[in-house]
Amino acid sequence: MPVDYEINANKYWNDFYKIHENGFFKDRHWLFTEFPELAPSQNQNHLKDLLSENKGSEVPACRSSEDESGLIIEAQHSCSSVSHGHKTQPSPVEENVTQKLRHLEICADEFPGSSATYRILEVGCGVGNTVFPILQTNNDPRLFVYCCDFSSTAVELVQTNSAYDPSRCFAFVHDLCDEDKSYPVPGDSLDVIILIFVLSAIIPDKMQKAINRLSRLLKPGGMMLLRDYGRYDMAQLRFKKGQCLSENFYVRGDGTRVYFFTQDELDALFTTAGLEKVQNLVDRRLQVNRGKQLTMYRVWIQCKYRKPLLSSTS
Repeated sequence: MPVDYEINANKYWNDFYKIHENGFFKDRHWLFTEFPELAPSQNQNHLKDLLSENKGSEVPACRSSEDESGLIIEAQHSCSSVSHGHKTQPSPVEENVTQKLRHLEICADEFPGSSATYRILEVGCGVGNTVFPILQTNNDPRLFVYCCDFSSTAVELVQTNSAYDPSRCFAFVHDLCDEDKSYPVPGDSLDVIILIFVLSAIIPDKMQKAINRLSRLLKPGGMMLLRDYGRYDMAQLRFKKGQCLSENFYVRGDGTRVYFFTQDELDALFTTAGLEKVQNLVDRRLQVNRGKQLTMYRVWIQCKYRKPLLSSTS
């Protein structure tokens, strides 16, 4: 039975979007509070800030709760400094040569958004509840947004939305787990990659390779942003016994699947892919549905991980 959910995952997600279309999820206007990296004012000084920050010996591992004004109930922070000196990395010369070759490759190849200077990719975009708020809020002509989803139905809904502008956005169908299918951008070309409630939808055994491939697309200094389900979230506790496919991995009634993470699991995925921790926190919230007289305890995990800047060489 678990094999059926893996083989037919595409069908289940297509069915989901055919039923709900663009009426299930709300636009995520909280994005700019939780991830200020996506706000317009951040783009211009992004690399400048990173370079000045890199002059110090350490990278901050997390931000204080005051910086995360959207975390209104309780946030547990996993704070520890990440020293550059403790990581095993390729030699600076190797990195420099590789970076120059990849830069030439980007310059030589024409790809959607190749003339942009700030590029964002959202993986698992659904019907555009993240992409469209970004495009509507950020009018910077140098911005280009890519978005992909496993579901061709979802991508079609994005492309037919009146807010979709092909000169600023490129939506495409992509299977995050397909190792043979490449992304339509070169390596080291993206400033931000967004993963919002999407990594949890794939089989745990395939998560690491998926993150590794995405990491290679980030520019040095580029950021991967994630928000996803945390262990013992209300949704996990409500699953019935027969819905558990493997440890902390469940199937919903509509055939779509979901995994519930710990902070350490996500940290291992990102650091194994060569990224450095900027933030990894638990967001616990009490949601009250007054209409149905329901109290819901939600547990989400929010992460920001950065691709290291290249070491300068003589």
